[in-house]
Amino acid sequence: MKKTKLLFTAFAFCCLSFGACKKSTTPGPQGPKGDVGATGAAGTNGTNGTDGTNGTNGKDGKDGATGATGATGATGATGAIGPQGPTGATGATGATGATGATGATGPQGPKGDTGATGANGQDGKDGNANVQSFVLTNKSVTLTGFTKLNVPAITQDVVDKGLVLVYFRVTGQTTNYYALPYTEIDRSLSVSSYGVGYVDIKANFTAQGGIDFRVVVIPGTSLGSLAVNHPGLNLRSFSQVASTFGLRN
Repeated sequence: MKKTKLLFTAFAFCCLSFGACKKSTTPGPQGPKGDVGATGAAGTNGTNGTDGTNGTNGKDGKDGATGATGATGATGATGAIGPQGPTGATGATGATGATGATGATGPQGPKGDTGATGANGQDGKDGNANVQSFVLTNKSVTLTGFTKLNVPAITQDVVDKGLVLVYFRVTGQTTNYYALPYTEIDRSLSVSSYGVGYVDIKANFTAQGGIDFRVVVIPGTSLGSLAVNHPGLNLRSFSQVASTFGLRN
């Protein structure tokens, strides 16, 4: 019975619907929007899933371009000087060099004038009456070896007991003579030695001619007797020697 009632109800609903459709197919106006329903309660969080396995490492990237060189830093302060090291051992003395060849002797100058006879000594004890002076003009000197002046008036007695004084000047000059030894800046002249008939002159330079030598020969006297008989006589001044012994200047 209940089943029959349900079928009848369904049938009646279909008839009513059908009849209504036949009457009008135009839809009616839209009804007002209903209220938003209340938000439902939040669900519970699900359980966390398990971590996945790590992926393989990627390949290394290419090196980047080299950066520009940075500016040079300031120079640091100089360090302190270290202590001086010990002095090294003295090296062996080198071998002595060979002696250079002796230079050729220059040509002999013309014979000088014979000097005037000297004046008598003050007391006749120093033999000054025999003082002689010789001029040897335009002579050469050499750095190596000696210049030999020939002076026949130099006897063995003069060598043993007398004096030989030597002066010079530039050839052609009328200035006074300069006594030997003589030094000026980088040049020097001196008497190396004298003996019977000669005087050897030593120079530290070479000159081909151009020097006049004046040789004064004083026999039979000494510096001591000259000092006594001619007090104040300056033997380095030819003008004084010439005046004292009456020599021609």
